[in-house]
Amino acid sequence: MAILTDKDRAGVQTELAKLAGPVKLVVFSAQLASEYCVETERLVREVAECSDRVAVEIYNLHIDREKAAAYGVERVPAVVVEGARDYGIRFFGIPMGYEFTNLIDGMLVASSGEPRLAPETLDRLRGLTKPVHIQVFTTPT
Repeated sequence: MAILTDKDRAGVQTELAKLAGPVKLVVFSAQLASEYCVETERLVREVAECSDRVAVEIYNLHIDREKAAAYGVERVPAVVVEGARDYGIRFFGIPMGYEFTNLIDGMLVASSGEPRLAPETLDRLRGLTKPVHIQVFTTPT
């Protein structure tokens, strides 16, 4: 059973045509850990089918511990969005609903390596003197 409708798939293909370079979606899952793991794997595979510039790797959090540690992943489901390098873009939980557009946007940003931020925001970020860990929490509506 597909997650993306034909209309959704067409929209994703249009957006992913804007990818500046290849993107890899790395999924960490565990079949018994969460009911959303299987759905997350399926969603990511369907997104990847929309562009030949998107690759998918799927790992088991408990078996592939070294890989998970390298990405800083400790819970599932998790999706890492990588472009030319790892920019720290992570989704924990299934990126559906409003989060789906953030996944696609994250892929576009990772593909170019250039954040889509206002010049003022970039100036303030350049002024940071120590690392900052930002997390955004959402709840289903």
